[in-house]
Amino acid sequence: KQFFRIGLSHNSLHAYYLTNFAMIQHHHWSLTELEDMLPYEREIYTKLLKNWIEEENERIKHQESQRG
Repeated sequence: KQFFRIGLSHNSLHAYYLTNFAMIQHHHWSLTELEDMLPYEREIYTKLLKNWIEEENERIKHQESQRG
């Protein structure tokens, strides 16, 4: 129990809910899926998703610069 409290201590409650909202609304995760994750799983998936979004934004930016 102590481990999980420490595992989430770097994230504020506000940030936790904002992340949940974004993952549910924009990426179609369910609240059950998010809440069933262990803290380290959530951290991994959040970082992977952030990296993917950054790569997609760069790809789109590159495509747009190629067009005109």
